[in-house]
Amino acid sequence: MTTPSGSVRANLVDIAARRILAAEIGWSAGVIGRIDELGAANPAWPCLIPGFIDAHVHIESSLLPPAEFARLAVRHGTVASVSDPHEIANVLGLDGVRWMLANAAQTPFHVLFGAPSCVPATAFETAGARLGVADIETLLATPGIGYLSEVMNFPGVLAGDPGLLAMIAAARRHGLPVDGHAPGLSGEAAAAYAAAGIGTDHECATLGEAEDKLRAGMAILIREGSAARNFETLHPLISRYPGRIMLCTDDCHPDDLARGHIDRLVARAIAHGHDLFAVLEAACLTPQRHYGLALGQLRVGDPFNAALVDNLRDFTVRATWLDGELAAENGQTCLPPVPCQPINRFAARAVRRDELCVAPSDAALSRVIAAEDGQLLTRELRLLLPGPSVADDVLLIAVVNRYTPTAPAVALVRGFGLQAGALASSVAHDSHNVIGVGCDATSLATALNAVIAAQGGLALVDGNGQVDCLPLPIAGLMSDLAGDTVASHYAALSDGVRHRLGSPLRAPYMTLSFMALLVIPELKLSDRGLFDGRAFALTEVACPA
Repeated sequence: MTTPSGSVRANLVDIAARRILAAEIGWSAGVIGRIDELGAANPAWPCLIPGFIDAHVHIESSLLPPAEFARLAVRHGTVASVSDPHEIANVLGLDGVRWMLANAAQTPFHVLFGAPSCVPATAFETAGARLGVADIETLLATPGIGYLSEVMNFPGVLAGDPGLLAMIAAARRHGLPVDGHAPGLSGEAAAAYAAAGIGTDHECATLGEAEDKLRAGMAILIREGSAARNFETLHPLISRYPGRIMLCTDDCHPDDLARGHIDRLVARAIAHGHDLFAVLEAACLTPQRHYGLALGQLRVGDPFNAALVDNLRDFTVRATWLDGELAAENGQTCLPPVPCQPINRFAARAVRRDELCVAPSDAALSRVIAAEDGQLLTRELRLLLPGPSVADDVLLIAVVNRYTPTAPAVALVRGFGLQAGALASSVAHDSHNVIGVGCDATSLATALNAVIAAQGGLALVDGNGQVDCLPLPIAGLMSDLAGDTVASHYAALSDGVRHRLGSPLRAPYMTLSFMALLVIPELKLSDRGLFDGRAFALTEVACPA
């Protein structure tokens, strides 16, 4: 790392003043001390902008701990993230959140964590922990915690659930914002949800839904993650509602993070013809205002958190600074690796082949989860099939309780398109039990058991029974290896699912992880059985014809 003092000549982008000028910027002890204006912008010079902010991300979904996530993110001009640690909180409770805080404290990258509001996400799954109002009060008073994380149980908010309302009230007493999560909510329901104290939403799938929430007073985060991709639908909001839009990835797997981050969304927004200053406001400044981040706007007296980019079209990043320290240069991180001690909770037993069967009666239809690439939402299909059928793309899906040795829950899924083998993962939102999809019971059992034997990980089993597994020893969610190593292995697994198993999915492991996320309709699977997200109740695979 370099000393947090220095200077740079560049075209300075003043977002708030909507101007670009040639300047020399000098800083000392990480703070800008002078800006010498040198005239009109010089087309031969690079451009200096405030660093990018991922306004909502679960760092655990990168399969990397915070300090290693930072080493990849800074390459792309990202200087901060607003991060909900509810993935590890569902596994390890307060200990997991404290582990994330301690790891993040070892990097100059700015991480604002939230207090997870929904642990567990529902009462219809087994999680490793439960955070109540007293726990949330403790977290909200903890340095490094700056908001109440996404309130996913929106039916509970609308019904006046006293525990949820107490958490929201606690955040407001601390003067902290409250994040939302309300897929499909619109009209009067969206207005009531916002009126309860919810300030953001990142789950909008249509412009109409987003504009209803904006009218209700909420800020909208445009999400483009590894599985859920809403940018192409929602980008018109950037110009229509300047100052009320932010950009986020939500869940970003390591191979995607290695390729790009918020910088790619900014370049796409510019390519769509959006106003430069509106785009950079969404990417750099609005998250600061909303979450109370003091990262600066490249003015005298501000901390020097900045990115130097080749131009204001493709935003190729030359350098990134964190509080005046050079954090990345020419695509290489300058941040040192941070050793970490894994923390975990894993008590699942091995799965037997004969436990992985679905046998509805001959006269009954089968409820089938219909997964779609790039969407967290699923549909319910009702098919006249006695069980799995590779020819019909109806495969076995199973969830194994990782916290207590017990039999798996089994159902049927369409959309994975496997022609052979199976895949499995201990990343299964939000309780992170072990989940897998397979063409047959033998392959599926092999994949699930590979993850269980590793005490967490991602596994692939090909048609010949060959196993490849990426271990995730940190809570069954994150690796302790270098980010590039994890990204490479993860990419190889994903390619294997596509090319060796025949899946058409762009992000098969990310899609798999959301098949257990009960709070997003229509049909999902928990360790306790098939779940109908519309009725918010467990249901059966077999249903009347």
